[in-house]
Amino acid sequence: MGYGKAIEKAWEDVLNLTKDGRFSVRLLSDVCEIDLNNKTVSSASCNKPAKDYISILCLHYLAQKLKLAVLPDLTGEWIGFNQLDGGEGYYPAFKIRTIDHIVKKYGADPDELLKVIERLPAKKASVGDTGVTIAPFDNVLILVTMWKQDDEFEPSADILFDKNISKILCTEDIVVLTEHLVHQL
Repeated sequence: MGYGKAIEKAWEDVLNLTKDGRFSVRLLSDVCEIDLNNKTVSSASCNKPAKDYISILCLHYLAQKLKLAVLPDLTGEWIGFNQLDGGEGYYPAFKIRTIDHIVKKYGADPDELLKVIERLPAKKASVGDTGVTIAPFDNVLILVTMWKQDDEFEPSADILFDKNISKILCTEDIVVLTEHLVHQL
């Protein structure tokens, strides 16, 4: 899949807001170094160019941060994906790409999800049978909740977002970010 036009547009959006040379954006446990002069995004942890979809996410996040000057604070109010703009129609695909993956990986032992706290910016949450909040970007918080299998129900999971996310990222970026996050779990 080609990301050429999306990357070009993302660079244009950032460069329309600032001409300053370098920025750092934390994404999960890595830092992406953004060099406006050379139009590069690289991973600080491995000193390699970031994958295209990571570059787009970081550039979109940076553009919004520059546009707003101050990112909106966390609200403490959780919303589901279907409450995002266009989320209701895309929810079935979102579920397959994210929630079903979590259930497949952690359904047999939801407590294993807590191990992500050791390697990601995450904290235990007192929801469901097992829950964690994960901060993929500064001022962005995602809640992953698991429920164990019992006599009546199969194991299940849910993903919620602090309500401020819709002021920072568009729904498509939230899908890509969440899918990236899920593959890091």
